[in-house]
Amino acid sequence: MSGLHSTSFIKVARLASYRCFPCHHKYMSKIYENKYVTFKKPRCRSVLVRCRKLCLLCQKEEEDSACGCRAITPHTASPRRPSSAFFFSALGESIAMALYDYEAIHEGDLGFKKGDKLKILEESGEWWRAMLISTGQEGYIPSNYVAKDTLEAEEWFFKGVSRKDAERQLLAPGNKIGSFMIRDSETTKGSYSLSVRDNDPQSGDTVKHYKIRTLDNGGFYISPRITFTTLQELVSHYKKQGDGLCQSLTNPCLSPKPEKPWEKDAWEIPRSSLKLDKRLGAGQFGEVWMATYNKHTKVAVKTMKPGSMSVEAFMMEANLMKTLQHDKLVRLHAVVSKEEPIYIITEFMEKGSLLDFLKSDEGNRVQLPKLIDFSAQIAEGMAYIEQRNYIHRDLRAANILVNKALVCKIADFGLARIIEDNEYTAREGAKFPIKWTAPEAINYGSFTIKSDVWSFGILLTEIISYGRTPYPGMTNPEVIRHLEKGYRMQRMDSCPKELYDIMMECWKNKPEDRPTFDYLQSVLEDFYTATESQYQQQP
Repeated sequence: MSGLHSTSFIKVARLASYRCFPCHHKYMSKIYENKYVTFKKPRCRSVLVRCRKLCLLCQKEEEDSACGCRAITPHTASPRRPSSAFFFSALGESIAMALYDYEAIHEGDLGFKKGDKLKILEESGEWWRAMLISTGQEGYIPSNYVAKDTLEAEEWFFKGVSRKDAERQLLAPGNKIGSFMIRDSETTKGSYSLSVRDNDPQSGDTVKHYKIRTLDNGGFYISPRITFTTLQELVSHYKKQGDGLCQSLTNPCLSPKPEKPWEKDAWEIPRSSLKLDKRLGAGQFGEVWMATYNKHTKVAVKTMKPGSMSVEAFMMEANLMKTLQHDKLVRLHAVVSKEEPIYIITEFMEKGSLLDFLKSDEGNRVQLPKLIDFSAQIAEGMAYIEQRNYIHRDLRAANILVNKALVCKIADFGLARIIEDNEYTAREGAKFPIKWTAPEAINYGSFTIKSDVWSFGILLTEIISYGRTPYPGMTNPEVIRHLEKGYRMQRMDSCPKELYDIMMECWKNKPEDRPTFDYLQSVLEDFYTATESQYQQQP
């Protein structure tokens, strides 16, 4: 027992509770008193630890070795001490690494710096409860600011990104020739794809895709001529030399810091928490404002005209709308509904409506490929609505919003159903969007996802014409009469025949003959590549 006081310990972690674990790193240990704890199993390494002020301490005593630890070898370097994060993972704990800095802004939040290790205590929605391993502090963290997988922590790995989104991101300003990403394969579960920005003399800047194949032993290769143990080794090799790729890899694709998730459990919020900063315009249902929530979060606020809808009907619809979450849908954050006017709080979209953007100087400079891409993005969002058995009812360019990265998101889905305004709901009303509405919805009030498909065809004419009103020169009654006779808008000179063919498919007289949004998404995403191979051949 006299040796107790000469034994030294090193701090390896902070704990929320006392824990013991097997030693995988050859630490020396020796039991002196029962108050020191060991974890022992037959044929298992063990380590002596003690807890002091929630710090986990490992013994440095080198007289005897614990069961399973290696014998002491004089004059050799001691093994490198593992990180505290390793010990938690050895216990089967869930460990994540911070991808970005996060400053705590809500009560109960946990702030951290890029590279910090966090122990995940509870996963629930967009906010996870976690412990910062270096300090032992606990709190809630935004789940999209951390990565649990070591691969996800790599700057060049983009989890869950589709081939089309990879192209959008790599072709965005700031990326150069050779910029790249590795992403999950869309076609083969557990496999990966490499996407590289290239320049072709005929088509200009483009993106090439390569399948990364796996070996039975867990290795990876693009060409069977050379294989790699890890994806990190693969990236390192193709950075040094193209070796058959279109370009040598340069920098990872730029990845903007993700938006922070909305405050946990903040659904019905006080009106006083919002500061209306700037009136952006007036829509069919009320005004739209740029606002600040709780002095730190920029949002958009739609103020609904008093009497325009039943509060009960609105809350039923809003509770359904908030479950619809997709990259191409404007995110519904919160509501103010205790008294009128009702406020609807959504994510802020910097470029405003697609209609206004297309009419702007910046929008007028957008070339045809990007216009087709806008169409594909909207079809993607509508394909999600379709898959969720939901209906938009008012699909047009004025209800599509655009952010600073030129991502199009669908807004106001579902609101048309609960508006109590005859000017909007009756076909004779001045606000009824006759020119976007399918014949069966005009004549019989039959709104389905197929009537949304008709509206999408009309929306395509708005996009290709940079915001021209459909059926130019016609009044609403004239449009109705022409539709009853089978009239369809003529193709503009600037509209490719292939795109006009898609419009005509959307305007089939029988709703069941119109395509699905899933089909429209696939056709528009591959509008320029339908005859090309999706992936490059092995180099």
